[in-house]
Amino acid sequence: MSRVSLSPGQPDEEVASVQGVRGGSVELACGSPPAPLVVFWSFTPLGSRIPRPVAVTSGAEFKVEAGASALGTVSLRNSSLVLGELREAARGHFLCQALHATGGRLHTAYSHFSLAVLVPVSKPQVQLSEPSPVEGTSVVATCTVREGTEPVTFAWKHQAPRGHGEAPLGVRERVLLLDPVNRTHLGWYVCSAHNAVNQLSSDGAFLDVIYGPDKPVVTMEPPGFTEEGFWASEKEEVTLSCLAASNPPSHYVWLRDHTQVHTGPTYTIASASRAHTGLYTCLAHNSRLDTRTQTAIQLSIYYPPEGQPSCAVLPAPGAVTLVCAWPGGLPAAQLQWEGPQGTGPAALSNVTWSHAATQLPNGSVFTCTGQHPALALPAPCRTALWEPRRNPACWTMATSGEQFIMLSCEWAGGEPPALLSWLDGQQQPLGSSSASLAVHLLPARGDLAGRAFTCQGTHPLRVPGPHCRLQLEAPQLAVATARVSVLEGQEAWLRCVLLGGTPPAHLLWLGPQRQLLEPGDSGFMLHPEGSQLHLSIRGADPARHGGTYQCVARNAVGNSSGSILLEVLRYPAPPNVTISRLTYGRHRRDVQLQWAVAGPGNLTGFLVQRRAGAPGPGAAAWETAAGDIEPESRARRLGGLDPGVLYAFRILALNHRTAGHPSEGKIPADPPFSAYPAVLGAAGTGMVVATVASLLVFQYAARHPEALPCEPRAAECGPHSGLGRKRGWDEAGMVWLSLTSLSHFALREQSHPHRGSAEGPEVQAGTETPPATPASDPAQESMDAPVNVTITVTATP
Repeated sequence: MSRVSLSPGQPDEEVASVQGVRGGSVELACGSPPAPLVVFWSFTPLGSRIPRPVAVTSGAEFKVEAGASALGTVSLRNSSLVLGELREAARGHFLCQALHATGGRLHTAYSHFSLAVLVPVSKPQVQLSEPSPVEGTSVVATCTVREGTEPVTFAWKHQAPRGHGEAPLGVRERVLLLDPVNRTHLGWYVCSAHNAVNQLSSDGAFLDVIYGPDKPVVTMEPPGFTEEGFWASEKEEVTLSCLAASNPPSHYVWLRDHTQVHTGPTYTIASASRAHTGLYTCLAHNSRLDTRTQTAIQLSIYYPPEGQPSCAVLPAPGAVTLVCAWPGGLPAAQLQWEGPQGTGPAALSNVTWSHAATQLPNGSVFTCTGQHPALALPAPCRTALWEPRRNPACWTMATSGEQFIMLSCEWAGGEPPALLSWLDGQQQPLGSSSASLAVHLLPARGDLAGRAFTCQGTHPLRVPGPHCRLQLEAPQLAVATARVSVLEGQEAWLRCVLLGGTPPAHLLWLGPQRQLLEPGDSGFMLHPEGSQLHLSIRGADPARHGGTYQCVARNAVGNSSGSILLEVLRYPAPPNVTISRLTYGRHRRDVQLQWAVAGPGNLTGFLVQRRAGAPGPGAAAWETAAGDIEPESRARRLGGLDPGVLYAFRILALNHRTAGHPSEGKIPADPPFSAYPAVLGAAGTGMVVATVASLLVFQYAARHPEALPCEPRAAECGPHSGLGRKRGWDEAGMVWLSLTSLSHFALREQSHPHRGSAEGPEVQAGTETPPATPASDPAQESMDAPVNVTITVTATP
């Protein structure tokens, strides 16, 4: 089709030839951009010179002439004329007139088209002069068609009976002459006719010739041909057919690798597997002629590679290498690269494409398509190129035991991954490059301090490549103060701060004897806080904790240290203490201790010590009897003593952890005895009892005067003295208490107040004086000590 823009008065007569098929559709394009203002289409039939309007459009709407339906289905697509369901009446000339406005001027463009409508050929018919010829005679086959645009070309094909394939005969004429006919002519004869529109074949006309057998012809369904034979997909149903030209028909036998597998002209494999690959042979036997022929074919079972193709991108200087692999399968898969700028190379199983990186934007997508005969659809894999984010990050650390320094560099992300390499101070490479993460080991040496190393990153999409740099440095530290003073028993804090060091250093503390301090040793506690390591000492003791401590920072290239002098000061000595009183308590199982403080001084408490045995070379060691005694106390009861052991006691004053001079050791004394309070109590009780008894006697005498007894000292009491004495003792129960004796006993006790024990006056038979026992506390002896009281009871007859 040609498009020509002409001035309004001089149209060009160049005509574009267009062919269409009856019943089909064509599209006639008019003009070129920009879009015209108005387009007018007209048609001039063959043999006529008068154009007829067809359609007009102004862009927004269009109009089709009603009479244009004789041409077919007419429509407009923009400025193009679309003819569908073409009719033969559409043969002729079409003219497109397009009105354009350019630069303020109007001009018209003309397009001429000559449309030819072609008619397909009808289905051919085959006529045989003799349907069943005898071998050696002549047979004429004629092919006829009812209609079709000339020129019409004919072709003859021959299909053997029971065969699935048609063999062309090479005859291009309407008439097929078989002279003489032989057994190879037996079968179906098909005539095909074709012109510029289509091609149709006739139904087969069967020619029955007695012959046979020829060499068998083997076909397969579904068809798949290789140089050696046929191929089929795995798990596909495969049908092998064998046909040997023979009349009467031959008897067939199928062999696979020389082993019979089937009898009959068709061998079907329901589900092909790799085990079905092999050499297949068809044997044909004509029982009438007793002749045999055979044909062997190679059948290959195709299977695709496992999984999907794998895509990878490998970095290269200034370029990227795209690698696509899909190994395995029979035959090997065909791989094809395709990128933003077109199609790349293709290969079997593995294909590589090197592409210049300067031509690729970030985010470029490449697709590798894998195709295999056993797959209905292609299998793709994709990869996208993208630049890693940020920049490389460098760090260093020492291995276990600080034998090596590990230089590490990471630049994560990106496709392909970035290449990283370590360079020394002279920009010489250290080892080989690696993707995304680069690690290089250096033997730890002191001369590495101050040396710089660079990690250089390269990526095809990042030019120039970024880098990161680090410098190895021996650690530095600082201590808060060079001297720390605390009082004995307080908590001391020694502070140390790490100021730097590459690779990272670690802090430790050494004690006054250069020993490594561990947490919990003798009150030591370590407190790590980021880059700081503090040492606390609880309960500071001058003997164990005083001295110079060192904070040490170490890494693989060096170390540094700082010293702190810890002074543990003792508290001032407290005043001296003397024991003012030390006495045993009851049963000698406890003692009462009192003391006095001599002179000024700070006090925080007292400590009482005791030891068993008399003073001398063989005496036991002093042991603590009581601690945590308040500084205000001046007395303490101490129990838990063995009465059979002689103890000595002493006391010391304490000022925190500083102990004063111990007092002189003393042995407890027995407590003094005092019965005066007990006697007074017993006398009072006796007087109350005597008063109550006297009142009862007087009351009884007043009520019963006849029962009064005789004078105590009278020898006899009259004629009834015996009866009267008996009744007076038994019935009246007269009791006389000698209050005079009780009072006399109390007066005697007053004259001897400090005796350890006392005996009262003689008493009547049946009374006794209980022994006295020592008291545990002099302040309680008047209440607890037993008192001997003598009560005189006189029975008056």
